[in-house]
Parts: sequence; C-alpha cells; structure tokens
Amino acid sequence: MLRLSEVKLPLEHTAADIQSAILKKLSIAPKDLIRHTIFKRSYDARKKGAISFVYIIDIETTREPQLLQKFKKDPHIVPTPDTSYRYVTHAPSELAQRPIVIGCGPCGMFAGLLLAQMGFRPIILERGKAVHDRSVDTFGFWSKAKFNPESNAQFGEGGAGTFSDGKLYSRIKDANHHGRKVLAELVNAGAASEILYINKPHIGTYRLVKIVENIRNSIASLGGEIRFQSRVEQLNIENGQVCGVTLASGEYIASNHVILAVGHSARDTFEMLHHAGVYIEPKPFSIGFRIEHPQSIIDKCRLGSQAGHPMLGAADYSLVHHCNNGRSVYSFCMCPGGQVVAATSEVGRVVTNGMSQYERSGKNANSGIV
Repeated sequence: MLRLSEVKLPLEHTAADIQSAILKKLSIAPKDLIRHTIFKRSYDARKKGAISFVYIIDIETTREPQLLQKFKKDPHIVPTPDTSYRYVTHAPSELAQRPIVIGCGPCGMFAGLLLAQMGFRPIILERGKAVHDRSVDTFGFWSKAKFNPESNAQFGEGGAGTFSDGKLYSRIKDANHHGRKVLAELVNAGAASEILYINKPHIGTYRLVKIVENIRNSIASLGGEIRFQSRVEQLNIENGQVCGVTLASGEYIASNHVILAVGHSARDTFEMLHHAGVYIEPKPFSIGFRIEHPQSIIDKCRLGSQAGHPMLGAADYSLVHHCNNGRSVYSFCMCPGGQVVAATSEVGRVVTNGMSQYERSGKNANSGIV
C-alpha cells in the first residue's frame, strides 16, 4: 500500500472529493484505485477565512511499483508502514505463577489486557471500586459532598482519566506504533471508530465508563482476574527479588512478576515502596490552577466565521509564554466544551480537574495553567 500525506481539501468537501484528490495527486485513472483508508485527519485554521482539512491516506492500487518509482523523491508519497502489533511472547503451557498488576488505571488495564492476550491470566489488584460503583461514589461527592477516600475521581477502575476528557493523544514519538494498538482495543471495546484517524481523538467521560467495563470483560474472558477494593499493603521482597504482595485484608499472593501501575495520587503506596527498600527517584512536578471561560470565545478566536461548524466541533488551544527569567507559563489538559470538577483523593485537600463529554457541547471551556 501507499501512504499519501498533505492531501488538502476545503472545509466543505465530500467523500467523492477525497477520491478525486487521490487520483489527481497520483495521476491515475479510477480503475487503478482499488481502495483507500483515511489514516489521519486534521484541520488547518491558520487562515480563518479558508480553513482546510488535511489528510493522510493509505491507498491500495494496481500500480504501486510504478508509482513508488515515479514519486521516489516526493516525501508525501511513501510505502505504508506496518502498524500491526506483535506480542513479545506467549505464556508457557504450564504457568507456575500468575503475574500481578497493581492498579487498574489506563496503564494497569492495558498491561492486564496484553498479558491476558498473551495467555498469562494476570491478577489485577485495584484499591478502588468497579467503574459503575465508583461513578456512584464520585457523583455522590460532587452532588452531596459525601467523600470516599478509596473510591473517587482518582481511585477506582479506569483511573483518573475516566473522569476527564478521555484524550487519546501524546506528544511522545511512537515509532513502533504502539498507540495504534491502544486505539484499536478501545474501538473493539465500543469507542467510535473515528478515534483511529482524527488528529486529537477523545472519548468523553460517560462513554468511557462502558468501554472500561468492556475491557474488563475481555480480560476476564481470557482468564484474567480483576479484584476490586484490594489495596496492596506490602510488596514482599526476598534476596532482592519480588516474591509476592500482601493485601490490606492480610491475604498474601505469591508472584515473581509484579507490574506497578499506580497513579500519582497513591502516596501511601510510594511510602510503602520506600520503606521496602525500593529505589525511588524524586521527579519535578508542576503546580497550577484551572481557568474557565465561554467556549464561544475560543471558537471565535480559533475558527473565525466558521465557529460552530459541525465538522470542526469545539475548538481547543495550547498556549505558552517564556519569561525573561528563564521560567515559563503554559496551558495543559485543555477541555473544550467541558467543566471543572473536584478530583481530590484525600480528605482535606483540594484538587481540580477538567472533563468533557463526547459531544463537547458544554457552554464553557477550561484549561490547566502552570
């Protein structure tokens, strides 16, 4: 297959226009084009009066060798890279001990899913509740100020991201296309297929709840086990080798393979690891606040007269200012059409986060400022 990049089309265009652009770019006849798939779609709003969509498209054609030769100097026409995921190993037929995953946020959930797909039947230990029960506790805190320190916007199945915007993009380069595997599994679990190709995909809080449940069911169907309200009290180490974990209930689970996938708010777990002699290195962190403003202002600033166009949705932004003293001020975790929520995991502390639904149709936008 061939990958075409920088395929630009006006805001108002059809599927037929995409095919026409492919034929024109490659100078081929319709009979030479077998099929095409959109790999990435973004928009360019630098000229507000002429906003355009920019596509990366994978195509299958009867003339691939000739076209590769013809356009060998064109960086925007190249062979489609292999983005398929390859498992690093598979479990032996006789498994002496099952691996343990501590935490069922995004990292723990996908670690458990991959281990299950490789046949290792992992045991996932989550200190909080299952996502449905956790949702009841979290919304109970927001509406009635009834707080549960073990089941809230931070702790519980799905992790902190469940009550956030559900953003699915990263600034980290992904040369091995591992992110594609994550997106594919989310689609398999019920996410909209558009997350595979839109430039800044997101799922939305309410949709995430069902998707998290579906991933849990997939893990269980492959022999994995997810235990809720199972806080790890001690990491057991003998002769420098982990040999198991002890739960707050007193139960001991033996395993030579433990994946630690706790969130940044599990400070009691970090303290336990420190006392157990596990090397812990301090990491710089940023502290800031959330700002909230009408989404209509952001739409108008970013999109001009096209603000509100259904193909563009709610606009986002990313801002940074570099001060003369060497420090910077920047925005992060911007939530279009969302809301600011209380996200503490400890009594007496104030933590805020931003979240939005799939439609991002709220009247306000919000962003973290550091």
